[in-house]
Amino acid sequence: MNHSGSNHPTRRISHNGWIDISVPLRSGMAHWPHDPPVQIERLFDLRRGDVYTLSKLSMSAHAGTHMDAPLHFIQTGKGLDEMPFAATIGPARVIEIHDPESIRPDVLRSHRIRRGERVLFKTKNSTRCWNTDSFVEDFVHLSIEAARFLAGRGVRAVGIDYLSVGGYLEKNGPEVHRALLEAGVWIIEGLDLSRVRPGTYELLCLPLRILRGDGAPARAILRPIRRGGGRTGGRT
Repeated sequence: MNHSGSNHPTRRISHNGWIDISVPLRSGMAHWPHDPPVQIERLFDLRRGDVYTLSKLSMSAHAGTHMDAPLHFIQTGKGLDEMPFAATIGPARVIEIHDPESIRPDVLRSHRIRRGERVLFKTKNSTRCWNTDSFVEDFVHLSIEAARFLAGRGVRAVGIDYLSVGGYLEKNGPEVHRALLEAGVWIIEGLDLSRVRPGTYELLCLPLRILRGDGAPARAILRPIRRGGGRTGGRT
């Protein structure tokens, strides 16, 4: 089922300069193949005359906008309940990638990525992949060389605008995850950066506190930062 224009669910909200870059969870949305689909069922509903409204959620921990913990690919790795807040709260840089296939280290070198940065990659995924409820197999992802480059730079967190930092099937998904997670890089997946310009922002992103969680849904928001440290108002 395709969505476009005004009939697509609202994905971006801006309040006091904060931009919501999370994808709303909803039944039938795109999900990773072989993972459980997202199903949100109203068990009780005020509109049906019930005393209250209550919903049942059924989905993978890696649906929609979510985070990956080291435990996702490392047996002895940390769970999301052990994530330091500093991993995903603080200044972050949105870098736009024009390569239609993957993110490569030669492009990253030109951006002079520094130790401790939080980096969010805006690709064509944001405008292309979230406009359908079908899983898009050829999404833009990190090459293994780019993942190793970022790990070597010592970044705190990496975010991307579709369901995985690594590619699908015969591509490099597990290797990319392990390269980042083994280096202590926390991963944010499933962002929507379609209305965000490249630049520096304040980032707030927190996953659900699931004990020994390998992944969890997250809410991610950005607020632009002016050069010199001030904030800008409104939406980018």
